[in-house]
Amino acid sequence: MIPIRDSAAPRRFTAATCALIAVNLAVFAYELSIRANLNQFVARYAMIPAHVADLATSSTAPAGGWPGAIIAAASVFTAMFVHAGFWHIAGNMLYLFIFGAAVEYRMGTRRFVIFYFASGVAAAAAMIAISPGSEVPMIGASGAIAGVLGAYFILYPRGRITTGIPLLVFIEVPAVIYLLLWFGVQLCAGLIEQSGGGAAAGVAWWAHIGGFLFGMAAGPMMARVQKRQRRTA
Repeated sequence: MIPIRDSAAPRRFTAATCALIAVNLAVFAYELSIRANLNQFVARYAMIPAHVADLATSSTAPAGGWPGAIIAAASVFTAMFVHAGFWHIAGNMLYLFIFGAAVEYRMGTRRFVIFYFASGVAAAAAMIAISPGSEVPMIGASGAIAGVLGAYFILYPRGRITTGIPLLVFIEVPAVIYLLLWFGVQLCAGLIEQSGGGAAAGVAWWAHIGGFLFGMAAGPMMARVQKRQRRTA
């Protein structure tokens, strides 16, 4: 099911959401321009769980010295802007565009930016906790965007998502149902992969799960209190 629009956002184009999309697209355009050196680019800016886990467990300077440690720590953030291909970035940016505006409206631009990056960190932490020895590079904004979905799930329980399904049929689905289905797919796939069942390789399922749960918990705390409108006779 492809989300087309949501019913909750009072404004579709919001500053932080549009800026994040623009930066992601700019980085992807740069990736397309350096195809010959793309592997080196990904290796430098992707987040590798084992390298970041070493920073948390080592009491001495890590391999590569402190410059290497800084690069490994920064990769938690840089990886959020690197994507593996057109469909990877297209899907991520669509979800950010559909769900980001409403969440940003409730939080305000500054809080939303902090929340977005915190969600990405939580997503990376989930992957590191599940696979601390993994050398597989992790890239993409989906962990941070999963946090946005988790916040939307809590902040807009009455929201509705216009959804496209095959054969160009459009239906309106309650947001809670849509997002529960989305989360259920991530959780099932993550559990299957963890048990060795071979869910879709190369997908950071636990980053999605960790980001979503973080968004559910932190989203309401970072949202601004809505003022109740008074009715006059």
